[in-house]
Amino acid sequence: MVLAVSLDMRKSVRVAAVVVAAVVGSSLITACQNDPDIDITKLAAETDPPEVLYNQGLANLNAGKTTEAARKFEALDKQHPFSEYARKALVMNAFVAYRNGQYQDAINATSRYLNLYPQSEDAAYAQYIQGLAYTKQIPSVTQDQKAAGKAIDAMQAVVDKYPDSDYVEDAQAKIRFARDQLAGKEMQVGRYYLERKEYLAAVSRFRVVVEQYPNTNQVEEALARLVEAYYAMGVTTEAQTAAAVLGHNYPDSQWYADSFKLLQSGGLEPRESGTSWIARAGKRLIGA
Repeated sequence: MVLAVSLDMRKSVRVAAVVVAAVVGSSLITACQNDPDIDITKLAAETDPPEVLYNQGLANLNAGKTTEAARKFEALDKQHPFSEYARKALVMNAFVAYRNGQYQDAINATSRYLNLYPQSEDAAYAQYIQGLAYTKQIPSVTQDQKAAGKAIDAMQAVVDKYPDSDYVEDAQAKIRFARDQLAGKEMQVGRYYLERKEYLAAVSRFRVVVEQYPNTNQVEEALARLVEAYYAMGVTTEAQTAAAVLGHNYPDSQWYADSFKLLQSGGLEPRESGTSWIARAGKRLIGA
């Protein structure tokens, strides 16, 4: 009788322990859900299939909850690596980082994506996001233009590697913008030298614009500044050629009117010399 009672008591204790554990577990789950400081994404990733996490990330993104979307995509990448949904999550996470202004994170994510999946259906999009991230970091022409050069490289990769993608047209527009920034930086430095009458240094900068960035908005002024610099140095043949090329490409511009007036003040007029580097470069300009 004593043994039977003892066995019954032990069974009762075990049942009570199970009930207590269940109650405590339920309370912990509720606490996690209600506590914003507890990241339940990792818990969800351990139980939810990858497609569920991915769709939750998309839903958060569409709702404007970019932080939550990033957590879902990151959890998917960690919990289900190298799956098809992890591949999609990686490029989407790059987009979320770009949208949040986290441009270096976007660049890192797209670089990883392109290394892992260079031939995938989303490779063009990943390359395009990388170009956008660099483009957004291009500062004013008074600052270093390293980002402009990287933007050109990234967007040129879109054009060269994915010529049939939907992103080519905008990639080309971004390339033109970045090239104009690089040309603008050369103009800024050239004007600096011109103001200080360091004419050779100024000419070298304006020449870079005319020869390397012929289809930018900076060329018109660059030619006019060449007229000014060469005229000041007494190299009239080059000054006349620069004015002639300027007039041929931009006949109605104020820059040409000013250059023409400057030459006239010295009894000269625009006249192209076939041996001048300016004449050769002029054949590649916008209006040529």
